[in-house]
Amino acid sequence: MNYRHGFHAGNFADVLKHSLLTRVLLHLTAKDTPFRVIDTHAGAGRYDLGSEEALRTHEWKDGVARLDQSPLAPAAEALLAPYRSALAGARALYGPDAYPGSPWLCRHAMRPDDRLIAAELHPPTYQKLAEALGRDKRCKALAIDGWTALRANVPPKERRGLVLIDPPFEQKDEFATLAEQFIAAHRKWPTGIYMLWYPLKERHGIETLLDGANDAGIGRLLRLEIDVDRPEAAGGLGATGLLIANPPWRLAEEAAILLPALTERLAQGRRPRYLCEPIRPDG
Repeated sequence: MNYRHGFHAGNFADVLKHSLLTRVLLHLTAKDTPFRVIDTHAGAGRYDLGSEEALRTHEWKDGVARLDQSPLAPAAEALLAPYRSALAGARALYGPDAYPGSPWLCRHAMRPDDRLIAAELHPPTYQKLAEALGRDKRCKALAIDGWTALRANVPPKERRGLVLIDPPFEQKDEFATLAEQFIAAHRKWPTGIYMLWYPLKERHGIETLLDGANDAGIGRLLRLEIDVDRPEAAGGLGATGLLIANPPWRLAEEAAILLPALTERLAQGRRPRYLCEPIRPDG
């Protein structure tokens, strides 16, 4: 699978990933001590849903555009507030077609002493990332491989924070690499929050990741998935997930409210499903 993000910005997978990312960031800001985010495959930072890439797929129409139609139920809408605030901020600055990527969302949530490291290897995409982050001294864009950035930056000196791992899944063995790199980073920094995004094209990949985490003795995992039941004729991605290690307190409760509401709103077929599964919550 090749997940070149300009074609998919704002789709249902982004809605899941970014709505939960903003929840994690909100929990991090609840404490006074500073934190650091390490975004290993950062992408361009922000996207234009009116660009040629986005208009070629129109995936945002079945993603963020559906959230724009009307509010969700009040409990779910309250949990979406940080995500909606960031969307509004990006649109106010860059126009109604702007969509914020994960580095922009992190920057939006950060306080003066918080820090972001965002890695992007693809040169043209890195240039866009550097432009999106601008001269903000809290943020550093690195033109290096994401796995190298991960190995070099954990544990951060703040000893608090989040590692966001969102690889493009261009290689057949990407799940095995994801498991290997996650486990190695967790050994170096076992108290950090790790948020791993994955596509669900087949079950073997996520089982490989879960088996690796289990064999490594990693506890306190939260598995979140959405399957929008996309018609096979439409092609492309129809299901996606997040594996979160050391999830903040009450994040599982929040996801249990948010995921059913998002699944209902983002469904493309008659049999959408979601999964909210804490794994060894006391591990």
